[in-house]
Amino acid sequence: MESVSLHVAQGQIVGLIGPNGSGKSTLFDIVSGFQRADGGAVTFRGLSIQGRSPNAIATLGLIRTFQLSEGGQRMTAIENLLASARNQIEANLPAAVLRLPRLLAVERENLSRAKEALALLGLSQVANEYLANLSGGQRKLVDLGRILMAKPQMCLLDEPTAGVNPSLINVIVEALKVMRRDEGITLLIVEHNMQVVGDICEHVYVLDAGVVISEGTPETIQADQRVLSSYLGRGRAVNE
Repeated sequence: MESVSLHVAQGQIVGLIGPNGSGKSTLFDIVSGFQRADGGAVTFRGLSIQGRSPNAIATLGLIRTFQLSEGGQRMTAIENLLASARNQIEANLPAAVLRLPRLLAVERENLSRAKEALALLGLSQVANEYLANLSGGQRKLVDLGRILMAKPQMCLLDEPTAGVNPSLINVIVEALKVMRRDEGITLLIVEHNMQVVGDICEHVYVLDAGVVISEGTPETIQADQRVLSSYLGRGRAVNE
């Protein structure tokens, strides 16, 4: 990475594109605390997060997904969502035995929200299936459900439609729109499907060999000769 500068405003959906090996995943690793940068600054909501652990950054409200689903493979779809709920209460043994009203209320709220998220994602019918038994596309949808349950301020999404059956891509796109519109979640998305980028992203950054070579609206990016030469010219187009 070399002098990379990105700004994502609250409530935006911003795309990050570029050829394989351009530095997109490395950038995500640095922002989310999985790698340390040699220099520069990373700020989130005005607070420096450079050098903080992934857990500390997530606690501040910035989370990420990975290209391969990181959910609990031996947990059901709905259990994965419930485990991600933001308003978890640490229940000690006396609380668990007595089933305190507050604990019960939180459990009911989380279960209701998880069922709503599964319905939104078209996963109600596989709610009780183990994650390991779901298709790659369904696992990506479970990842989105976990985000909805976690209620972060911002999420970094690493190729949410990669390897997904085309019939599920529209479901993912609509879920991302709901996240921004109804939940107010800011999204920075690495995505190779330029039709998806053109549909949901207001602003796009283009990385090539660790350098931002262009930025702007999807339409601006599509017309940029540098982008056409390094990336879009390889058979991709925003409106393909």
